[in-house]
Amino acid sequence: MSNAPSLAVRLFGTDEPVAPLRIVRAGALTAELDTGNLRHIRYAGVEILRAISFIVRDRNWGTYNPVISDLVVDERADGFTVTYKALALDDNQAFRYSARIEGSADGRLDFSAEGSAENAFLTNRTGFVVLHPIAGVSGRPVTIEHVDGSIVESRFPDIINPIQPMMELRALTHEAAPGLKVTCRMEGDTYEMEDQRNWTDASYKTYVRPLALPWPYTLPPEERIEQAVRLTVTGTLAAAASGATAGTVTLGERIGTAPPLGLGLDPTEIADTIAQSDRLRRVGARVLVGYYDPSLGHDEATLAGIVEAARALDAEPWLEAVVQSVDGFAAEIAALGKTVAGLGSPFRTVLLSPLPDLKCTLPGSVWPPAPPPRDFFEVARKAFPNARIGGGMFSLFTEMNRKRPPVDLIDLVSFTTTAMLHAGDDISVTETLETLPSVALSASAIAGDKPYAVGPSAIGMRMNPYGEAPFANPKNIRQAINFNDPRQRGLLGAAWALGFFARFAAGGASTITLGGTTGAFGLVSVRHDWPQPYFDEAGGVFPAYHVLRGMARLTGLPLRAVTTPDTIEAIAAETGDGVELWLANRTGTEQSVALPGAPRDLFLLDADSFVAATRDPDAIDTLAKPFDNSTLVLTPYAVARLRLS
Repeated sequence: MSNAPSLAVRLFGTDEPVAPLRIVRAGALTAELDTGNLRHIRYAGVEILRAISFIVRDRNWGTYNPVISDLVVDERADGFTVTYKALALDDNQAFRYSARIEGSADGRLDFSAEGSAENAFLTNRTGFVVLHPIAGVSGRPVTIEHVDGSIVESRFPDIINPIQPMMELRALTHEAAPGLKVTCRMEGDTYEMEDQRNWTDASYKTYVRPLALPWPYTLPPEERIEQAVRLTVTGTLAAAASGATAGTVTLGERIGTAPPLGLGLDPTEIADTIAQSDRLRRVGARVLVGYYDPSLGHDEATLAGIVEAARALDAEPWLEAVVQSVDGFAAEIAALGKTVAGLGSPFRTVLLSPLPDLKCTLPGSVWPPAPPPRDFFEVARKAFPNARIGGGMFSLFTEMNRKRPPVDLIDLVSFTTTAMLHAGDDISVTETLETLPSVALSASAIAGDKPYAVGPSAIGMRMNPYGEAPFANPKNIRQAINFNDPRQRGLLGAAWALGFFARFAAGGASTITLGGTTGAFGLVSVRHDWPQPYFDEAGGVFPAYHVLRGMARLTGLPLRAVTTPDTIEAIAAETGDGVELWLANRTGTEQSVALPGAPRDLFLLDADSFVAATRDPDAIDTLAKPFDNSTLVLTPYAVARLRLS
């Protein structure tokens, strides 16, 4: 048995290598060069755009990883030039293009691309995508230039827009920071914007080819695509905005109480959950949300198994039930109600969804046949007369935002999220935490005076509304739309879990359900078909186990607002003898923070304590040590609990 997993396994759950991004510079203008595209474009340290990418997608919205050749990067004192050729292809079709990126010290950045298909090329989107960040942008003014030349003053959405907040775009101008104005001009096609916070992507996405046009569409070989994105930065950054922010943690006023923690339960994990119940019970989850879908072979025994697992964990069983029939939904719901009643009506909360709602319907598309929502929930109320009835979406917040439940007929609004629909790299996954306050605000607006619950949610995807299924990921790599994502087992997963719980707790969620018990979204190691480096030999609990155990202990305690540097996730609660403060470094670089109050002790979950923590379910207590420093250093993806006097 290995006693020393690699640092990569401790941080990310995989030894998959990741090439460092190259930073190109032109005076105060910098950008990260990532496989021919640009990320985190900054001016004087201020992020002005999150990304500019030329992408090629197939008919299923899959993005090709292009083969890049003839890459030349020329960096000079006054600017840089990047040129390359690329080929996007599969067994049936190919698209070849060339790109040129030019940055200059006067604040100009041009990214142009031109290319053509080698044969009839079927695609849902081929062309530029531009991402505006949300921090400092959400709800702020923007000047829109439309393709007809008209200019309109508007704002980036605050509440998450379910469809396209801006259409027929040619240019967008916004203030990235006081005194710093950014104009993004997009040429070669008609562009429109979607609010990517719907999918917890931390950006507003502007893309080519309106969704109202037919898709997929064919690019004929004789048709040449020529597009460009031209960025111009003007003005001078105000002194207050350009100054470095101290890495200080401060506590604010009370903001409510910590909600109960829930865990999800995939029926395939029922037996392992019961077998591991001694360790899972210690987490202290108040709720176990069991999934039930007859199309997957679930039956009365599945319902009984969910109840048995919940009792083994001392948790309240919730039921997530998928209703198969469109025309016969009433009889199906009534029959399910009778079956549940025959088990003693163990589910005090019943969440219901029609089967068609598990899949996405894009804006402009025709909604598939489904039971009428009001009739659906009126029948559910009769079938489960003593239960809270919940509605929303079992898939993603996006779908609930586009097809909202009849809130007046239900007791609870629910939805789930994933951290990796559009991108699977570490930075994109942790950046999704930035969007959660907006999701919470938008969910509260939809729910009105009804409570909302979030989850079961994890980094990985438990279902894919946009395709047949999430990726099984047998190679244990980072990629979007993973079912089994390796970071669930690493320190990154623990830091992400803390940020997820903290942000939704501050956002008023009535229950926060994270991950699962065992399996791809679990907290306790059990052998499965996919590789689990270190854990396949050593067993034990994943780092997230200790974070969720800590969050469960906060249930019902008064929460305090916490202000931290952008790189730190945090939650604080008042206890009988002070304040319990949890901090997580959501980056791959070391972070140092000045602490509020006088710390008494410290539980530190990091790469050094990883082995001990995975072996000891009680590490949250046994690894705590006296600590009285005013500053705390957090290594990559480390999580800390401090008790303050």
